[in-house]
Amino acid sequence: MARILIDITAAVRQGAGIGRYARELTRAILRAFPEHRYTLFYAGPVRFPPTWAEGPGVRRRPAPLPERGMVWLWHRLRLPIPVEALAGPADLVYSPDFLLPPTWPGRPTLLTVHDLSFEIMPETLPEPLVAYLRRNVPRAVRRATHVLADSEATRRDLVRLYGVPEERITVLYSGVDPRFRPVEDEAERARVRARYGLGPWPFVLTVGTVQPRKNYPRLIEAFAALVREGSFPDGHLVIVGEKGWKAEGTFEAIRRSGLMERIRWLGFVADEDLPALYSAAAAFALVSRYEGFGLPALEAMACGTPVVVSWTSSLPEVAGEAGILVDPDSTASIAEGLRRALTDPEGRAARRAAGLARACRFTWEAAARRWHEVAEQLLRR
Repeated sequence: MARILIDITAAVRQGAGIGRYARELTRAILRAFPEHRYTLFYAGPVRFPPTWAEGPGVRRRPAPLPERGMVWLWHRLRLPIPVEALAGPADLVYSPDFLLPPTWPGRPTLLTVHDLSFEIMPETLPEPLVAYLRRNVPRAVRRATHVLADSEATRRDLVRLYGVPEERITVLYSGVDPRFRPVEDEAERARVRARYGLGPWPFVLTVGTVQPRKNYPRLIEAFAALVREGSFPDGHLVIVGEKGWKAEGTFEAIRRSGLMERIRWLGFVADEDLPALYSAAAAFALVSRYEGFGLPALEAMACGTPVVVSWTSSLPEVAGEAGILVDPDSTASIAEGLRRALTDPEGRAARRAAGLARACRFTWEAAARRWHEVAEQLLRR
């Protein structure tokens, strides 16, 4: 039995992306390996209470300061206050969100790095955030006993940009929750359509925070091209995701398209509604310029929806043979990918079957087992 401390701040603060990753992986670890004692440390304010984190060997320890205060103490002022002094003793400290808290000397540490977009595409992020990450993430990577990467693409970036020895990196793929499956119940799909003001018309769905890396303006241009040429005459485009940084370009693209009545931005959508939304979509598109993993594409495949994804970074790893791969820098390529997904019945059926089969390979249980293999090696060391 080991004492394992996990920083779940992202899990209680963020709805999508890293927040979902931290919630799902931690929940799977607690379920699969109850023999250990876990301390779950987090800094508020809390948007998503950790009610999912329960068990006889689980302790939840809120930080003495809100997240902003802890960031200032640990990563700006760099005060070496060990997290164990605040949360209790630990044999291993794990952070699923880029940065490591200070620890007692000699403590084994495990760190997840999701992507290096701030190094590869700094123009897509706010300058202060780029400066903060460039100052602190390399330091965290150097300090970590071992690093988990979301994909082979991220592993290669860590080796190429930071010179991390390959033996210090393990690829740990995300999973897809069993609730993501085809929703055949028309009443449930109608309920979700009504809740978000979606009519009976067909739609292309995309999911992700509204920010430049997601490449929404080019997706909007490709969608508009299909409508104008008559390939998707009654179709709509539905964007799910909170408004992030530098989002003005996306909303300007919507206005410029002349199709404002056909492009719906829903903002954040509750997790319980996503399976029906994926299932109701005629196709799913994730044409980001860069992704560390691309979990929404996997969730869409698990719901039986054909997916169109960029051929860059990690997305070919996720979609595999089930995805239609497109050039994210080409409106024509994206439009052609959408056209194939929407208008080829035999191809749609084949990609639906391939997507369902491929999604079965990615589970949070498998991710937890992989995590535990690495953790056990560190604890033995």
